[in-house]
Amino acid sequence: MSPTSSNAGGGHLTLDAEALYAELLRGVRALRGPQTHLAGIASGGAWLAERLQRDLGLHGAAGVLSSSMHRDDFAQRGLASSAQTTLPFDVNGADILLLDDVLYTGRTIRAVLNELFDYGRPACVRLAVLVDRGGRQLPVAAEFAAARVSLPATQLLSLARAEDGAFHFDVKEV
Repeated sequence: MSPTSSNAGGGHLTLDAEALYAELLRGVRALRGPQTHLAGIASGGAWLAERLQRDLGLHGAAGVLSSSMHRDDFAQRGLASSAQTTLPFDVNGADILLLDDVLYTGRTIRAVLNELFDYGRPACVRLAVLVDRGGRQLPVAAEFAAARVSLPATQLLSLARAEDGAFHFDVKEV
């Protein structure tokens, strides 16, 4: 089965998160330089960065970035219970590969970039995602996306992780 498939009868989209992760691993290998640091957006992107760090045989921990304090909808959402920002490397002059599970409007990426620049001025920041679902509200693009899909605005797509570490997707109606 391909990482993405469509059921022609009902338009149902099936995403194989593990197959997409294998594609993301391939893409990150190609994007990464010897001095590249991985940083994932809490929570799905952080899970990806953590697993990529291990699967690429990199020493230390990947960074985690929280968008909570810089969101433009902070007044409605408040502080999320997601992870706090942890960057185990010097941001100044760093080559950073930012990872996220699903790229949609671009607003989370904008918030995370603001958070990142609170810690210093990186030389380069690139974005790799598991799924780019389109629907951008801001001019944000990923250098690598394991899959590009179209979903109605009424559906929320997010990465989930089982106890054994295996990835799958949750799709919810909003």
